[in-house]
Amino acid sequence: MGRRKVEIKRIENKSSRQVTFCKRRNGLMEKARQLSILCESSVALIIISATGRLYSFSSGDSMAKILSRYELEQADDLKTLCLNIVERDQHRITLFFTVGIALESPRRGSKLDLEEKTLNYLSHKELLETIQCKIEEAKSDNVSIDCLKSLEEQLKTALSVTRARKTELMMELVKTHQEKEKLLREENQSLTNQLIKMGKMKKSVEAEDARAMSPESSSDNKPPETLLLLK
Repeated sequence: MGRRKVEIKRIENKSSRQVTFCKRRNGLMEKARQLSILCESSVALIIISATGRLYSFSSGDSMAKILSRYELEQADDLKTLCLNIVERDQHRITLFFTVGIALESPRRGSKLDLEEKTLNYLSHKELLETIQCKIEEAKSDNVSIDCLKSLEEQLKTALSVTRARKTELMMELVKTHQEKEKLLREENQSLTNQLIKMGKMKKSVEAEDARAMSPESSSDNKPPETLLLLK
């Protein structure tokens, strides 16, 4: 009869849960140790129990060194992602700008002065409302050629205003991505510096402990034999 598959779910009994945690924690740490030895790999393992107690394991490299490398790798991946997003958005902006120039080129040899055209309207909303009214008027049979020309010019102006606003929003998006990328780089550098500092402090404490436990230190604290004889 084969082994019954254990269902993975929360253990309700507190004592059983604690026993299972201890067994599996030790097994996980042993697996991590074996992996680091068999494959000569750097392994860092951090476990926090339900009560908030911290357990950790690191291979030959110190925990701070492994975490520092992890942070640097994450920073590089994030930087690549941000750069890809920025390049993609910049490509879109260039495309919109190029198409916009091509569509806005005047047929009579002069440039369309967008600011001058939009000065005749108080807002973009008013411009659209005016165009809507003109379109309703154009549905009648008595519309004149001048009215249609005016409607065409206003449609071009509305399209130009919309494209300009779209380009502006895209530029703001690129700027936001660049600011986020800069902030993430600074945060990663700060975390790296903190990890390096923690690693140095840990090494200093370990060195102090090693000196305190050394035979030379123990012999220094032992009273001279001559004094013992005098007593």
